[in-house]
Amino acid sequence: MTRVLVVEDDPQLLRAFTINLKARTYEVDAAPDGATALRLAAARPPDAVLLDLGLPDIDGLDVIKGLRGWGQVPILVVSARRAEAEKIEALDSGADDYITKPFSMEELLARLRVALRHRAAGPVAGAGARVVRTKDFTVDMVAKKATRGDRDVRLTPTEWHLLEVLLRNPGRLVPQRELLQEVWSPAHSDHTNYLRVYMAQLRRKLEADPSHPRYLITEPGMGYRFEE
Repeated sequence: MTRVLVVEDDPQLLRAFTINLKARTYEVDAAPDGATALRLAAARPPDAVLLDLGLPDIDGLDVIKGLRGWGQVPILVVSARRAEAEKIEALDSGADDYITKPFSMEELLARLRVALRHRAAGPVAGAGARVVRTKDFTVDMVAKKATRGDRDVRLTPTEWHLLEVLLRNPGRLVPQRELLQEVWSPAHSDHTNYLRVYMAQLRRKLEADPSHPRYLITEPGMGYRFEE
């Protein structure tokens, strides 16, 4: 059974998460603060984490970093913080998705299912042993390893999925809707803001000059393309 760690200091919301997840046959570990969350994650490693950032003891960003020290469990931030800079900081720290309060429980559960599918998918089918090498970075799509120079680049599962779609289609404009449906789900086909945030993340991690990308190209209003 899939285990979800829910980290939320609002007792009513924590109870709502627990009830909804258990109703869908998830096992749930509930933590009202960051220290409890890290202790539970060490004792019973979760398959996914739902994490509020505004915790009473440890900032949620530090909880993300602590969880990332142990592995690549999908982390979905559920927060009232709306500023783009705060969202980017959470993604930079290792979160895989960011859901702003208030939210639809059905949307949150859909994003959780997507994150779990990405975790279970493993290497890209049909990718073979392909390694993509550029002047600035190298990506091994089977080993799921990216490097810049002699430094490993850590990518979240969602970043990997987005990058893999582009690398499988070198030189081809991949429409926004296609990317959203492939990486998230058909229900997210209009959420172009997801692409802007995650493409900015990938450029910061891989491009030599993220403000003037050489490889991860935007075609405004249409989609994105990987140029070899």
